[in-house]
Amino acid sequence: MKKMIQTTLLAAFVILTTASFSYAQFSVTGNNGFPFFHLGCLIIGGLIIVSLKRKYTRLYMSEAIGSFALYTVLVALFTAPVVDALKTLIN
Repeated sequence: MKKMIQTTLLAAFVILTTASFSYAQFSVTGNNGFPFFHLGCLIIGGLIIVSLKRKYTRLYMSEAIGSFALYTVLVALFTAPVVDALKTLIN
């Protein structure tokens, strides 16, 4: 029962994080420049982390949530608005 609850909480975290990423990107870029590839990578990464949590019982909940949060930040760093902001910050 504990394993199912933890998997459900992790899946909810993945869904909420992916939804917030999508909302932030859509509000910045609109329909024209939405990064669908990055969104797909985020969804696939979330599915992989949830399946790893389900398969390996020794994987802590905080490790799974932390790894997906860091993965989300990594994916967000390589989107066009962030790259443009970094370019203007450096110049």
